[in-house]
Amino acid sequence: MPPADLRFYFDPVCPFAWMTSKWVRLVQSRRDYAVEWRTISLRVLNAHIDYDAHFPPEYEAGHTAGLRLLRVVHAVRAQHGPEVVGRLYDALGGRIFETPPPDEQVVDGVDVRGTREFLAPVLDELGLPRDLARRLDDASLDDDIRAETEEALALTGKDVGTPIIHFRPPDGVAFFGPVISRLPDEEDAVRLWDHVVGLASFPGFAELKRSLRELPQLRGLGVEEGQAGSEEDWHAGSRRHHH
Repeated sequence: MPPADLRFYFDPVCPFAWMTSKWVRLVQSRRDYAVEWRTISLRVLNAHIDYDAHFPPEYEAGHTAGLRLLRVVHAVRAQHGPEVVGRLYDALGGRIFETPPPDEQVVDGVDVRGTREFLAPVLDELGLPRDLARRLDDASLDDDIRAETEEALALTGKDVGTPIIHFRPPDGVAFFGPVISRLPDEEDAVRLWDHVVGLASFPGFAELKRSLRELPQLRGLGVEEGQAGSEEDWHAGSRRHHH
């Protein structure tokens, strides 16, 4: 791969990371950026959290499904090269977020997104061997996922979530987000990019935040194109907890 103009750290089950990735791909097409797709795990970020005490029951299952999919991402990168990771994330995100939600997301405590039945059609779509699905259970890959998660957090600090973007690595600016609920058109996408990078690059700048958010405009969340998702107050800390 050519040297990356930006690194994008994602968890495949995070809807906000997915929406931001769609925006980054628009910017990539207009600016001809080389993007390196890297991983950050919500399950690792919340390893110290008592899920039963803090979250609805589906959260732990969802974050665990993300970790299982990230194991496959790491296996694909090792066996087929880093250039395949962006295609895999695109295919996973399309299946998770751009199709109507399933009747049941969590069955007997297991999020369907972390199963072989979910993953197999994605591997087929990309022409990757179905045998990769066995890596969903390969916990030996978790050390690498933890290391890459720590790599991302070292760029921004720990009170963040997904995604994290590192522009012009290794010495350029890095930031969490931006969190967006609607995909801008191409012109607005580039304008937003320039504003975000300009602000994040300002010496001494630390944070700009609004916790009121719309549910992302994604079919997988039940919000169709052209609709505005319901607005909720994503209270302090929810950036890393919500999936």
